[in-house]
Amino acid sequence: MLRTRLCELLGIEVPILGAPLGMIAGPELSAAVSNAGGLGIMSFNGNPPPVLREEIRRLRRLTDRPFGVNVLLDGPRLPFATDDLVSVCIEERVPLLSFFWGDPTPYVARAHAAGITVIDQVGSVAAAERSVRAGVDVVIAQGAEAGGHVAGQVATSVLVPRVVDAVSPTPVVAAGGIADARGLVAALALGAEGVVLGTRLLATPEARAHPAYKQRVLDAGEEETVRTILFG
Repeated sequence: MLRTRLCELLGIEVPILGAPLGMIAGPELSAAVSNAGGLGIMSFNGNPPPVLREEIRRLRRLTDRPFGVNVLLDGPRLPFATDDLVSVCIEERVPLLSFFWGDPTPYVARAHAAGITVIDQVGSVAAAERSVRAGVDVVIAQGAEAGGHVAGQVATSVLVPRVVDAVSPTPVVAAGGIADARGLVAALALGAEGVVLGTRLLATPEARAHPAYKQRVLDAGEEETVRTILFG
């Protein structure tokens, strides 16, 4: 079985992380990834803190393996504070706290004090360097091929080795356009310690996507991706 330094750090069997996938990655999908030996990461899904707390507890009932919860720091305008979402994750002692779209600096020390591993997803070398200065344990380098919300404009194959060189020895995980074992091997060749799979998991039974959405993804060809600046 393929193992990297990331596996030892996160307590997982294979160096594969399941992307938060917005509303699609609930407790079921995240638990399925963790139970399969990877690390499932559940999105906070726009939920207010009390609902997020219940979702975390439900996820914990579905798996006894490590998992993560992702919080957007500077994305949608929410009627509740990001600080409250992070506080719920810390109070619930989630194994891993994942951040995206913003500066994780205010939260890293609090998470570490609770024994929580911290990951930050970035789309540029500058953001990766900021994350490491903040003390994060793992950096996800997200290329422009990624589905959903994208942080930068640089291709995965270009961004990953640049980030690896910039933040070594902090482990780097590759995200964006990776869907199978060949993509994993390519990411490792670029210096990454693991990969994030997102769209590849969208059509699974555990994903909270509409059946019509799943079928459209299954039927789509490589030239049918549409980019938009609309959020959600």
